[in-house]
Amino acid sequence: MLFDTLNVGRLALPNRILLAPLTRARAGLEHMPNDLMAEYYAQRASGGLLITECTMVASNTSAFVTEPGIYTAEQISAWKKVTDAVHAKGGRIFMQIWHSGRAAHPAMNNGAENVSSSAIAIDSEVNTPQGKLPNVQPRALALEEIPTLVQAYVQGAKNAIEAGFDGVEVHGANGYLIDQFLRDSANQRTDAYGGSLENRARFLFEVLTAVTEAIGADRVGLRLSPLNSYNSMIDSDPLALIGFLAERLNAFNLAYLHVMRSDFFRQQSADVMPVARASYKGVLIGNMGYTPEEAEQAISEGKLDAVAFGTAFLANPDLPERISAGAELNKPNPSTFYTPGAEGYTDYPTMEAAVSA
Repeated sequence: MLFDTLNVGRLALPNRILLAPLTRARAGLEHMPNDLMAEYYAQRASGGLLITECTMVASNTSAFVTEPGIYTAEQISAWKKVTDAVHAKGGRIFMQIWHSGRAAHPAMNNGAENVSSSAIAIDSEVNTPQGKLPNVQPRALALEEIPTLVQAYVQGAKNAIEAGFDGVEVHGANGYLIDQFLRDSANQRTDAYGGSLENRARFLFEVLTAVTEAIGADRVGLRLSPLNSYNSMIDSDPLALIGFLAERLNAFNLAYLHVMRSDFFRQQSADVMPVARASYKGVLIGNMGYTPEEAEQAISEGKLDAVAFGTAFLANPDLPERISAGAELNKPNPSTFYTPGAEGYTDYPTMEAAVSA
């Protein structure tokens, strides 16, 4: 089943082994895509679909110091090297478009204040150019500011298409801006964007409406993480949240819905995929901790339609070929996940290279 084709929006995927979005922090302080990034993604072009790392839709919203952006003409031009390299290898690639909200820090954004649904800080420290610092309390967004943020996603999506991407994935997960509206630990608003599920989902739905109108629903995916506690996130009823969202998202006719099934820190704590599958009628992608064997079984049983692999694909540029051959997988090196340069990025050997060595 992993090697069955799958129609995702306007794309026909040759397999159901996807590259999950993985922050790799190789874009430098100017947030500029580069030749090394083009090599990294092109190496993984045999995946059914590649989804890029989170990519800033607005300046001064950095949460990782050296992640890429898609808000300038220069970035658009630089990303074209990436998409051209992937397409030259026969691959397909979506850009994950992203606003970090309260996860941004003034120390890495020229002193710019961060914003969120509510004035509640992340309860942890963050790495900045000045070293580890506590996260700062964001400013709660005013109602009149929200349409401007929606347009930032729209412009980011348009820029991604101009840069040659096959589509975009709207980042609604992991405690960033959209997720900060969705989950009630971060959203304590009392206006039209807070309180009920309908209100907390309003910002997401406005973003999806505007982005799908701008570039076509068949070029738009969405990622959600109702259980992930990263960035001090929690929801009082995550199953109700994913059930509500999955049902309502059917109306958008998205290319896919991509769901992180569990929590970074307690991966066996729960699994929201059955609830998502029960309500969502489109292409459903699962993520977090799947082995190839579990992915194969889940797809064959109709529990989902594809699986996005993270660190396994990070460490194995030819992951589909290795799975097909039943070959041993390279082990990922966490110490190089976010470091600059090729080490731990483009130097993982392919199956063929490993055999030769």
